[in-house]
Amino acid sequence: MKDQANTPVFATLGCRLNAYETEAMREMADAAGLKGAVIVNTCAVTAEAVRKARQEIRRLSRENPGAPVIVTGCAAQTEPETFAAMPEVSRVIGNHEKMQPATWTSIQAPDLIGQTEKVQVDDIMSVKETAGHLIDGFGRHRAYVQVQNGCDHRCTFCIIPYGRGNSRSVPAGVVVDQIKRLRDRGFNEVVLTGVDLTSWGADLPGQPKLGDLVMRILRLVPDLPRLRISSIDSIEADENLMLAIASEPRLMPHLHLSLQAGDDMILKRMKRRHLRDDAIRFCEDARKLRPGIVFGADIIAGFPTETEEMFENSLKLVDDCGLTFLHVFPYSARKGTPAARMPRVAGPAIKERAARLRAKGDAALSSHLQAQIGQTRLVLTEGPRLARTEHFTEVSFDRDMPEGSLIEVAIIGHDGQRLIA
Repeated sequence: MKDQANTPVFATLGCRLNAYETEAMREMADAAGLKGAVIVNTCAVTAEAVRKARQEIRRLSRENPGAPVIVTGCAAQTEPETFAAMPEVSRVIGNHEKMQPATWTSIQAPDLIGQTEKVQVDDIMSVKETAGHLIDGFGRHRAYVQVQNGCDHRCTFCIIPYGRGNSRSVPAGVVVDQIKRLRDRGFNEVVLTGVDLTSWGADLPGQPKLGDLVMRILRLVPDLPRLRISSIDSIEADENLMLAIASEPRLMPHLHLSLQAGDDMILKRMKRRHLRDDAIRFCEDARKLRPGIVFGADIIAGFPTETEEMFENSLKLVDDCGLTFLHVFPYSARKGTPAARMPRVAGPAIKERAARLRAKGDAALSSHLQAQIGQTRLVLTEGPRLARTEHFTEVSFDRDMPEGSLIEVAIIGHDGQRLIA
């Protein structure tokens, strides 16, 4: 950063929702006329995520000498003192505060240095409303819409509820109106996002379910070609969501599941609400309703007390559920969570199990890619030579394509990670 007149620098760590919120902060900071600051939106999902946040703050401070550094996000919410103690940091802002336009109008970069009120983080558990600032599209060709925030569950490994607060839902009418605007702007695909998406509606009048929201969107925005759902908790899938999976071709046949483990004892120690057979049954039921649907999943390797036999149950879950896309997380103790006090698995064993899970995931993806050869797929182009199928599988081209378009392509091969058209 050469002078204080420059546009603020934003850095995002962690989940898709964080990326969405960074775009909202960018809009608010721009509207407030904020200049010459660095804003880091942190993640707190693991101790490693916090370490990376500190590393990123130091790097950006070096690259932007003299620029005030504002730290926000889940790590700032859960341990503000960690970041307030860093000499590079000028202000720490909580997750609720970062989504308030008034926060950004009150900040002017030259005044940040030396302010006494360095930490602006309130009790996230007292927040009742969802983010009041909805942006009209994040992503160049695929729009992400935040419909829910926070989580009412207390999994023993997870710090996120303390960073995000309790579950809050955006009313269906607000969501539909936003998606109509996005469609008017030319977006061909919308993705519903949240921290605990399947809890949407529990705090709204009449307690509607996620499936009700999905059906309402598809009914009231009939010209939306594609609706996609981000990560869900399969045990909370409601009747209308299953109906939508079965009957609505515009709902994409790809679901990312928060499974975490495939062993019942580990699932109980995690305080998950499902057992192994529940996960398998959900995948079987969804596949019967929508043949060809594909599943991704989060799985943790080396959770405290996990034996080799317990890990094998997680490994087998990939085949038993027919998973295609795996997000593997080597267990990392998170201070402040019950799991951090449980007997730990040795580090080398965690690393080895994570590697085996990733290899299993690579084989599952390769099998999926191989099965697509010879098929014709309707893809959404994300770049001149990159697109994604209905299953969220990446497709590469050897020639430029019009970006943001839905086009039919013939799949002729794959490279182990992407399809080739």
